[in-house]
Amino acid sequence: MTRALLFDLDDTLYPERQFIRSGFRAVAADVEARFGLRRRDALAVLLGALRRGSRHGALQDLCARYRLPLDLVPALVDVIRAHTPALRLPASSRDALIDARARGWRLGIVTNGFPALQARKALALDLPRLVDAVVYANEWGTGAGKPERAVFDVALAKLGARAPHAVFVGDDPRCDIFGARQAGLFTIRMLRVPGLHGRADACAPDRTVTDLGDALTAAGELIATEVADAA
Repeated sequence: MTRALLFDLDDTLYPERQFIRSGFRAVAADVEARFGLRRRDALAVLLGALRRGSRHGALQDLCARYRLPLDLVPALVDVIRAHTPALRLPASSRDALIDARARGWRLGIVTNGFPALQARKALALDLPRLVDAVVYANEWGTGAGKPERAVFDVALAKLGARAPHAVFVGDDPRCDIFGARQAGLFTIRMLRVPGLHGRADACAPDRTVTDLGDALTAAGELIATEVADAA
């Protein structure tokens, strides 16, 4: 029996705020080069918006503060999407992946988002070396990504595993938990950021954890239960 453990990427294996800060640093460098704004000042405006919970309005805030045209925002979004991110995989995540492999799990990542960008994130986090397959969900099925079943089926095929012997760990109740459950996998919700995506009442996971080490333990228990029930 091949056991598979699959993960979402952003806010599951690492805190996505790392990427946001990295992207904002790239934007600050861009507006310094193009408009002569001091990089430090531009970054302070962007990070201030992030601290206030206004991440999605940060670029507009920057334009308003320095009287830049609002139609510049799409170009700044492109700067974020095109930059090479500076990211660090938390030690707890690295240790959990190494431990899982040592215990015989096949490991995969299924992530939504622009595939080229998600690939740069995965590379920055050294994930291709730590897992057996990385599936960029928007490259498969209709291109809509998770929760579409096709992307989970692709991941299972790459890992040589069947859904009853696989567990998906993710933070998003709809994309991750609902999607994986519809594909027949066990599910574990990772609450790295309390309150993110709201409650999961409509698609409750089999387990909930706040640490990937606990996810590994829970995954083993879920698969053991399935094997015992099938015996």
